[in-house]
Amino acid sequence: MSNKPKISKTEAEWRAQLTPMQYQVTRQKATERAFSGEYWDCKEPGTYRCIGCGEPLFESAAKFDSGCGWPSFTAPVAGQGITEVDDYSHLMVRTEVVCSNCGAHLGHVFGDGPAPTGQRYCINSASLDLSLAEPSPKPLPGEGGD
Repeated sequence: MSNKPKISKTEAEWRAQLTPMQYQVTRQKATERAFSGEYWDCKEPGTYRCIGCGEPLFESAAKFDSGCGWPSFTAPVAGQGITEVDDYSHLMVRTEVVCSNCGAHLGHVFGDGPAPTGQRYCINSASLDLSLAEPSPKPLPGEGGD
């Protein structure tokens, strides 16, 4: 299987679609400041999708508070949503996490997470868009539950 992203856009197209911070993070591999992103402390249920292409990446059920200041997840959604790439930048050895669909830089994964996976997917809020879960319908009077 190829690691080549399925979606390809020009830099001008990415700049027109994304905010400056989203562009810096997803296209230039920048990192937002800790505790500054929209989702670092979010507890809403839903699916976290790639800001560049809408690919489902993480479920809120896999999110946990790692204390690092970025959204942290124990595992990605099933399937081919992310690709892990060796990253030797900044004089460190890390594993970069990118969107398999559009190649957006998402963050990094570390082996210091909680059970059951032991993984901590440390992801920039600027690379994510939360699709909130649909609320369960309330039963009508006489349908039970009252």
